[in-house]
Amino acid sequence: MKSEIREYASAKLNFNLRVLPVRKDGFHDIESIFQTISLKDELVVTFEEGEDHCSVHCDSMILPQKNTLNMAFNAFEKVSGLHSGRVSVELIKKIPAGGGLGGGSSDAAALVRALEKFHDIKLTDSQLDGIASEVGSDVFFFVHCDRDSDGCALVSGRGENVKKIAKRTDLHFVLIFPRVASSTKEAYSLIDTVVYGSEKKSPLEKGPVFGDLESIYRLAVGKWSFINTFSVVLMTRYPEIAESVKELKNQNALFCDMSGSGSTVFGVFASREDAEAAVQNLQGKGINCVYAV
Repeated sequence: MKSEIREYASAKLNFNLRVLPVRKDGFHDIESIFQTISLKDELVVTFEEGEDHCSVHCDSMILPQKNTLNMAFNAFEKVSGLHSGRVSVELIKKIPAGGGLGGGSSDAAALVRALEKFHDIKLTDSQLDGIASEVGSDVFFFVHCDRDSDGCALVSGRGENVKKIAKRTDLHFVLIFPRVASSTKEAYSLIDTVVYGSEKKSPLEKGPVFGDLESIYRLAVGKWSFINTFSVVLMTRYPEIAESVKELKNQNALFCDMSGSGSTVFGVFASREDAEAAVQNLQGKGINCVYAV
């Protein structure tokens, strides 16, 4: 018998992203607030009888044979001990790849939710962590915080330490998508070389201490002192990113920065009307951007 489950995968923004020096295991510790936003991918997951296998199709991009969805499927079966049969995923992308918005990680978490629904189970936190550890660092946040609308958390370690906090609902965002793609691997390599390595070409912004992040998040946006360790490094390499920040400031954004390891840039606005007016102005200049909450 054939069955179908539809899931949605939220993008995330980072408020403050402090990247610490590389650890002995090759990972970096981070200190950040992650928040889900209204920009979402859509997954149509079809289940049929047959040998366990997951195939993924996406009209808008060519996915590598080993992708986060295949990895999540295999990790789910390993952790749960269940058999799901022939699973087909139709992925409708709205979150740009290489944008620092966690799209691949969120897609993986959405597939895990679909598998839970199919088997009528709820995995334990430990099982979800087991899946995330095999797929990717951002997946820890998404498997715990994208099950409902309050997707916001303090995130530390390599991403495995996720402490949920109440999500602000008064923030209005404009996202600009520069015509450059920054891979996570490249971004961390630049941090190792330019910030912490022998070159040390970029100054290290320490930013707020981790214990103060939530209290700063609660302040008026104009008082935010958040930083992103990736920003200076990637803006130097890709001037288009720095130009996008400038464009948002010119639209009177209260706060602007790059999300994650880039290249998406976001601005926070005082109201929906202000944000939508900014989108109209930017799109009139041929800039690829969207409004989100």
